[in-house]
Amino acid sequence: MTIQQAQDTIDEWIKSTGVKYFSELTNMACLTEEVGEVARVVARKYGEQSFKESDKQVDLADEMADVLWVLICLANQTGVNLTEALQKNLEKKNKRDADRHQQNEKLK
Repeated sequence: MTIQQAQDTIDEWIKSTGVKYFSELTNMACLTEEVGEVARVVARKYGEQSFKESDKQVDLADEMADVLWVLICLANQTGVNLTEALQKNLEKKNKRDADRHQQNEKLK
């Protein structure tokens, strides 16, 4: 699935099943909540925190997909083409960071 196909699929799902998009502010709050859920799993799986019994069945991939879902919802409702945005962002990083990381002693 391309990014554009994902945007189209989610837009169709929202309109047919979800009734309508939540407001941009509500979706921003939802995005923050979902990122927090990813952080919780990463902190427990890769960090020093231990899993609570209720957290042991949590799926990191599913939590990441929740983040992507809400991000795509925000893009759709604000008119952002994520394919174009990502391409522009990669161009910016390639220009700005062409040598920066190669010269970073902390990464060697």
